[in-house]
Amino acid sequence: MGRILAIDYGQKRAGLAVSDEDRIIATGLATVHVKDIMQYLKDYIAKHNIECIIVGEPLDMRSRPSDASRYIDPFVKHLRKQFPDMIVKRIDERFTSLIALKTIQDAGLGKKARQNKNLVDKISATLILQSYMELKSSEKK
Repeated sequence: MGRILAIDYGQKRAGLAVSDEDRIIATGLATVHVKDIMQYLKDYIAKHNIECIIVGEPLDMRSRPSDASRYIDPFVKHLRKQFPDMIVKRIDERFTSLIALKTIQDAGLGKKARQNKNLVDKISATLILQSYMELKSSEKK
């Protein structure tokens, strides 16, 4: 079974997370500037057994695409073009940044860590991946 790669795509940065081969554990991978994301993904996918890419889908409280969709949708389209044989799925990412900030705070990290957007993006990608894996796990039951 291949790994799952999750992307929390933003205007400036993309947080990345990856699963283990057994798809049990989601681990933060990196935060990459959006101008470098495609090359990073090409290099990473070439070296690792990635079977599926999950991209956070920003929705508003009524489950409609939020304003952020205007730059995420073109990214997903480009992603599918660059990796035509790869499964690319979207998953609701509502509240992941808030949960990431709360996670950092609960971990006892200081104000400086909470302001570290790279860390927040990586944790957000990990939350997106974990949500996806839990959803898939519950579907099997």
